[in-house]
Amino acid sequence: GGGTRSRSCSCARACTRSGPGPQGARGIPRKGRGHPGSELSPGREAREGAVGSYIHMGGRIGVLIEINCETDFVARNDEFQKLVKELAMHVAASSPLAVRPDDIPAEVIERERAVALDKVRNDGKPEHLWEKIVDGMMKKFYQENTLLEQSFVVNPDITVQQRVQEVAVTTGENIVVRRFMRYAIGE
Repeated sequence: GGGTRSRSCSCARACTRSGPGPQGARGIPRKGRGHPGSELSPGREAREGAVGSYIHMGGRIGVLIEINCETDFVARNDEFQKLVKELAMHVAASSPLAVRPDDIPAEVIERERAVALDKVRNDGKPEHLWEKIVDGMMKKFYQENTLLEQSFVVNPDITVQQRVQEVAVTTGENIVVRRFMRYAIGE
């Protein structure tokens, strides 16, 4: 957003730390967090793509999603366009918090870990197993709340990441889910 070329949740975190206005957020150095893409063509960047939208339930839920590929030729490809539409519908149905675990704000992760640890303590589990059990609970949290790790609504036998990889193999290009925004009346 807004000239920083950062994902929306990264921009939101920067604005929270810097105060109002885009100029303050631009002054915060960005971490070198790349976007994992396909292993088909390492080194080639996904700078083309499409922004897709989906409106559901008579305008009560709306989604915008950006998915990138390497060439405008693939961006216009029917299989790529189908992926964009499928993932927009998936976001509307599944309400992920973020694209990938790294995109979830640290305070949300800390809160979830604390809740999980309290649950393990209250369940009377042996103390030497707490960390391993909490790690398993956090893995499940990521699977349920990050887009790429969720079960794909169209085919629950695969994850969204696996669906993205299928299209990457079909097109022969890196495909990267860059960001999404989900709007729902009353949320």
